[in-house]
Amino acid sequence: MSDPSLCIDLEKIINGRGGKGRVPRFVIDWGKKFIHQDLLNSFLEKGYEGVEFCEECMKALDVTINVEGMENLDGFADDVRFTFASNHPLGGIDGVALGMVFGKRFDGRIKYLVNDLLMNLKGLAPMCVPINKLGGQARELPRLIDDAFSSDNHMIIFPAGICSRKVDGKVQDLPWGKTFITRSVKTGRYIVPVHFIGQNSPRFYRIDKICKALKIKFNIPMLFLPDEMVRGMHGSYTVKIGKPIPPEHFDSSKTPQEWAEWFRQLIYTI
Repeated sequence: MSDPSLCIDLEKIINGRGGKGRVPRFVIDWGKKFIHQDLLNSFLEKGYEGVEFCEECMKALDVTINVEGMENLDGFADDVRFTFASNHPLGGIDGVALGMVFGKRFDGRIKYLVNDLLMNLKGLAPMCVPINKLGGQARELPRLIDDAFSSDNHMIIFPAGICSRKVDGKVQDLPWGKTFITRSVKTGRYIVPVHFIGQNSPRFYRIDKICKALKIKFNIPMLFLPDEMVRGMHGSYTVKIGKPIPPEHFDSSKTPQEWAEWFRQLIYTI
């Protein structure tokens, strides 16, 4: 039976983030259409949760995910924990697809580090550690991250923090943060390079280019991601999984930030 309480209400989200009374009604109504709120809710109200949510989402989008290198995860002891560090070319389908791939492989023992806005997707929320560097939650952020990496769950992280952009004519991630290195080393996790092959529509990169030219700091391209996800329906994507790298590999020969950049370049060679 469908559950309307699981649905997205853009107006409530805007009001909850301090926008009440400041965003005109016509803008909210336009936003609901632009993010395909009715289409999203027709899926969300079915009540899927966790790995099933990811699987059913891929089915609803009629997306095919081809996985290469899963055998690289074989032969490890049951108590070995992985951090799956991936590029983020799409900003939607890629995240859900990795939840499906690794969630099925590890019986749901996975957690994402994600933008806190994704907590509005209640079916995905149980798998997520929300990241919000603003407001009251910012004080709790270090503890939340430490708890996640100290848990028995395998971690999925997109160290760029935002989806890929076109740089020097090539779709690639912006510089990666070092958290996945420092926390994985601290908690003895193997780090697994993951290369997700795909890209958004040319429109997405044109908008990003315009925003940079106008020096607009707000992440306007992010608003187009739900529409990009719909545009990706019926698509086929490839996930390449590299060999897990033990925590002791990330020694003092490089700084954590230098290791993060080394790893970012590594995933594109898989």
